[in-house]
Amino acid sequence: MPNTINHFVNGEERTGRGTRTSPVFNPATGEQSGAVTLATTEEVRDVVEVAKKAFPAWSTTTPLRRARILNRFLRILEERTDELAAVITAEHGKVLSDAKGEIQRGMEVVEFAVGAPQLLKGEVTENVGTRVDSHALRQPLGIVAGITPFNFPVMVPMWMFPVALACGNCFILKPSERDPSASLLIAEWLKEAGLPDGVFNVVQGDKESVNALLNDPDIAAISFVGSTPIARYIYETAARTGKRCQALGGAKNHMIIMPDADLDQAVDALMGAAYGSAGERCMAISVAVPVGRQTADALVAKLEARLRELKVGPGTDTAAEMGPLVTREHLERVRGYIDSGVEEGAKLVIDGRDHKVAGHENGYFIGGTLFDHVTTDMKIYKEEIFGPVLAVARADSYETAARWINEHEFGNGTAIFTRDGDAAREFAHQIQVGMVGVNVPIPVPMAFHSFGGWKASLFGDHHMHGPEGVRFYTKLKTITSRWPTGIRSGADFVMPTMQ
Repeated sequence: MPNTINHFVNGEERTGRGTRTSPVFNPATGEQSGAVTLATTEEVRDVVEVAKKAFPAWSTTTPLRRARILNRFLRILEERTDELAAVITAEHGKVLSDAKGEIQRGMEVVEFAVGAPQLLKGEVTENVGTRVDSHALRQPLGIVAGITPFNFPVMVPMWMFPVALACGNCFILKPSERDPSASLLIAEWLKEAGLPDGVFNVVQGDKESVNALLNDPDIAAISFVGSTPIARYIYETAARTGKRCQALGGAKNHMIIMPDADLDQAVDALMGAAYGSAGERCMAISVAVPVGRQTADALVAKLEARLRELKVGPGTDTAAEMGPLVTREHLERVRGYIDSGVEEGAKLVIDGRDHKVAGHENGYFIGGTLFDHVTTDMKIYKEEIFGPVLAVARADSYETAARWINEHEFGNGTAIFTRDGDAAREFAHQIQVGMVGVNVPIPVPMAFHSFGGWKASLFGDHHMHGPEGVRFYTKLKTITSRWPTGIRSGADFVMPTMQ
């Protein structure tokens, strides 16, 4: 009988009252491993009430005490990385080494959040006017929620809740119903680290839960990572209901390869950036843009040879470099994009549609796929595939390559590989993309910087984690004070000025 995956509310696992569930599968075998409870609107409201009761005490807990709890949580993560990685691999399918890397990147945000006392100090100006002082401080918003995707069931929640908790908020996590079990481990370990009950809660669910969080009047802010249509819906609904929102959407990340680039280095970078985690990354490179025919021919030849050696297998196989896709439905979707590329006239160099893994014939496996001679009007160029499909779009010049990137709907991440410092500087300053790599294929910022794209890749004013995360999860208050010896008698009916 499949394992039942429940909610975590007020410091304990809670069985759902609703009757709806969603199956959870092992992508490597295609077998159902569990069933996740889907919360009702009423259950979401109950969780918000729990968080409301916990907020007054948590918001007035000193930043240092909050940081020490997060520091203990960090130690637990370090000691139990293997356990958490195994849960990720079992439900998402990514190889264990990639799962451990995901956890490490999430831990970096926890490390940043441990330094929150430094970030919450505020500002003071003495004598802004005669005997008048002014100081500014940042205070928590209240109850905040995070809605996270299947591709990073640990890292993306950790982009959100460590900073939110460090700033004094209570947090409600709605993880993906595709791989929900990691969220329960996180909740249990936060409690073990000393987090008070009700400060961090997990609500399992689907669209009903999302809408309940969006429309609840006591939710102050929503963080979301997912596809662009849903990100736009999240942002617009949050705006209508008066909530602060950061909603990260889709991506179509390009990598320019200049004629002077180290081609072997570029190919190594593309293999990892395009096919790592089976391409199920918002920062995956899905379009390679070699400049010039000679560069393109050499690049495609090297990619083809490397791709034929790519080891695809279950995530638990230490020799595997790429695991399965997350669900059968997503597998069919990615196959459909490959069909589309063929129909529209792109050259299919390597076809992964019929790839089979011995002993795992029912798993959701697809081989690494490579297209050449892709044009900007093709569906596989314009849309996010979210699978191990790399499109090579040949450009006749740097200017053409940069124009393609700037004209694209998405602006999440991009990279250039070159030895030319002038070209790299021009690219970094002029490209209309939020995260830029120079000889770095996946330019995900470290935790003490902030993550986010431009254009249709981000809705909202704030990027995630880093200083932007602190600003998102706090509200600014400025206090101007003057004490009795400086007060003059009588009322003043003009605009106050500092003299």
